[in-house]
Amino acid sequence: MSGRDPDRRRALLDAADRVILTQGPEVSMAAIAAEAGITKPILYRHFGDKSGLYQALADRHVRTVIAQLRPELVAPGADLRGRARATIGVYLDLISANRNLYRFLFHRASAEDSRFRSHMTALVRGLGEELGGLLAGERAVADPVRAQVLGHAFVGMVQTTGDWWLEHPEVDRVQVVEGLVDVIAAALVRQPAAVSPRNGRASHAAGHT
Repeated sequence: MSGRDPDRRRALLDAADRVILTQGPEVSMAAIAAEAGITKPILYRHFGDKSGLYQALADRHVRTVIAQLRPELVAPGADLRGRARATIGVYLDLISANRNLYRFLFHRASAEDSRFRSHMTALVRGLGEELGGLLAGERAVADPVRAQVLGHAFVGMVQTTGDWWLEHPEVDRVQVVEGLVDVIAAALVRQPAAVSPRNGRASHAAGHT
């Protein structure tokens, strides 16, 4: 079937990229189809439906972003603070260079399609799990559960802050990067208080009443 032709699908995604770039995140599906020289029903047929088209765009671009972040996360010889700085810098550069596409995926498509929103959540969650595993594997965080908590927290924090920064271009990029790095570094240094399994409260020093 034509919908399974990888070259044709790639050409259709190229057309979608061009129109989103020039017309912005509110571009119509009709405009994307027109750029590709086909009708909307034929466009959807190649991807199953509109949700399939959205997911194909997300897989193309979000996975590419993650692939570009991964080498910074595991860079040999660099300390965690340095790697955090490099990774966040790469992420902010990528989303600022592709603002319309970022807003299309994270705002427009996620808002109007629940299946796509779940797909995007899974992609972001996968990066959080990978980062948590890295923190635990390098013993940056001794407790593997805490490593996972921090991995997801860091990913969510960077994504949300990057989203805010796109709306405030007057804020210096370095200030954003260093602010995020400071929070990450503080979380990695600070040790959590011991928690009582009985009442969930932080325990006091032995013998204190």
